[in-house]
Amino acid sequence: MESPYNHTAEAPSTFILVGIPGLQSSHLWLAISLSIMYTTALLANTLIVTVIWMDSMLQEPMYCFLCVLAAVDMVMASSVVPKMVSIFSSGDNSISFNACFTQMYFVHAATAVETGLLLAMAFDRYVAICKPLHYKRILTPQVMLGMSVTITIRATAFMTPLSWMVSHLSFCGSNVVLHSYCEHIAVAKLACADPKPSSLYSLIGSSIIVGSDVAFIAASYILILQAVFSLSSKNAQLKALSTCGSHVGVMALYYLPGMASIYVAWLGEDIVPLCTQVLLADLYLIIPPSLNPIIYGLRTKQIRKRTWGLLTHCLFNHSNLGSEIQALEKTRQLQRCPS
Repeated sequence: MESPYNHTAEAPSTFILVGIPGLQSSHLWLAISLSIMYTTALLANTLIVTVIWMDSMLQEPMYCFLCVLAAVDMVMASSVVPKMVSIFSSGDNSISFNACFTQMYFVHAATAVETGLLLAMAFDRYVAICKPLHYKRILTPQVMLGMSVTITIRATAFMTPLSWMVSHLSFCGSNVVLHSYCEHIAVAKLACADPKPSSLYSLIGSSIIVGSDVAFIAASYILILQAVFSLSSKNAQLKALSTCGSHVGVMALYYLPGMASIYVAWLGEDIVPLCTQVLLADLYLIIPPSLNPIIYGLRTKQIRKRTWGLLTHCLFNHSNLGSEIQALEKTRQLQRCPS
């Protein structure tokens, strides 16, 4: 039997992204909403990275992981949102074959890295709260580096075969992708050959990665809550519950739409409308990058304090610089006046 990965037909030079099928009348409002959320994500994550990078006091593992998470969030959002806004606002919906698969690789690799980072951050909080006396001995720079390398290798090992399988399918029919970005299942459905091998690989791989990460994250937070409830201070308990609750909320917004979009794609349009499938896939790429810097970053007292200090310093320096320029101009004008 002929392999489905032979190029028996010439690959299309471009794909056409339709946006969100059935919601074309709402594309302008979606473009405005996405632009606001994307701008918020870029500004907030850039601020988090800048504050942590510039402040030598914020070099603990938690802040290093948070800095990497902010960078990954910017990559993940930037991989898809600018093209989405272009589609929704101006109808510029064409994307080249190579650009499509480059986008596919980066967006799915970034999501695989992000879930690993969320697990690493949960482990960091577990050690900090449950084993505070051994924190620096357990989370050494070497351990942090090993965790980061492992997360990266895992994401690369998952995405490289998937991208290869989809990009080497034969495309001989329509080049219209019923999605707002080059999501691998939507692109694979355009192939002349059976796309189930790549889709099955994606389903199994995503289930293993996300399932194991969520299980370990849940175990970490259960142990954290057990340690917190053993404290006598009610204020400490309420503060820990608030922090853990916000973390779990953001994770739910990341994991639930992401996994739901993969599973409903297998169920088909007869069970879940296509517009719902695309919306779920879009939401988990833009909402977490907008909320992560607020929930993980600005809610942290040290980062909030350093951020306020940095903003105040920049504003006052700018104000003082403007006053100095005005004073210099006034002095020059007085010097030009005849005595």
